[in-house]
Amino acid sequence: MSPRRLCLFNTKTRQSKRDLNFKTSILAVRLNMKRLVVVLQDRTFVYDLNSTTILEEIETVPNTKGLCAFAPNSEECYLALPASTSKGSALVYKTSQPELICQIDAHQAPLAAMVFSSNGMYLATASEKGTMVRVHLVTQATKSHSFRRGTYPSTIYSLAFSPSVDLPDVLVATSSSGSLHLFFLDAARNGRRQANILLSSVIPGSVTDALDPANHHVIHNVVPADIKSCLAVQSVENSQNSSKLPALKTVIYIVTQDGYFREYVIGTTKSNESSWSLEREFNFLDAGLSGLKHNEQHTD
Repeated sequence: MSPRRLCLFNTKTRQSKRDLNFKTSILAVRLNMKRLVVVLQDRTFVYDLNSTTILEEIETVPNTKGLCAFAPNSEECYLALPASTSKGSALVYKTSQPELICQIDAHQAPLAAMVFSSNGMYLATASEKGTMVRVHLVTQATKSHSFRRGTYPSTIYSLAFSPSVDLPDVLVATSSSGSLHLFFLDAARNGRRQANILLSSVIPGSVTDALDPANHHVIHNVVPADIKSCLAVQSVENSQNSSKLPALKTVIYIVTQDGYFREYVIGTTKSNESSWSLEREFNFLDAGLSGLKHNEQHTD
């Protein structure tokens, strides 16, 4: 199949709906119940999903990686695209109409990853440097949280918010080092500990987010280093750990470029203790291998 051809299928009727052909290779595709977004290197097309009518053709800066973010459950169908090849700025469009609503200047280095919360209220970004992950309030184009991933540069392959109607509990990231990072936002943090009033009174909240280790947990070697990955947060819920202490249980799915699917369950307590287990692991490319590892548990 040509990389310039997009085939749409109806998964209920199992019939082809329409084929769309483009002059250059398709680098990314996003869709929800209303809109279809097709990203090429120098332009992005927005379609009405039902009629497959072109609503907008957006000329973009060279976007060789097909970087974009799309809010699937947003009424406004927010879309974010890189605004520059030299710095980490994003243009946010409302594809329900469509129109450009704001520019978010997130990082000094070019963008490497970005993702919307499910309702489109927040946009998380990481630059090619990969040391900081930032969360922005879209309607105000302002930064609401900053988290330090690490000191040394690393490529952020994927970002994902937990599913939530309002403010998400958790933001997760995978990087080229093979690590998985969990960053806790206000909803989870307020339930896990009391804020340090003295510290927050003299240092802005976005800075204390980056400095406070209670907001950040890291699991090393969850996937092989330098293997591209994509992740999703399946659920976040209150539970108990092995010591019967209150904990936050986060279930995360990770798919890597070499064909592996992994399911991790991570528990974190108010005292900043964490534990994790690899619940499932199998390779999509080899149907004969399933359940290579089950219930591999670790405690930090």
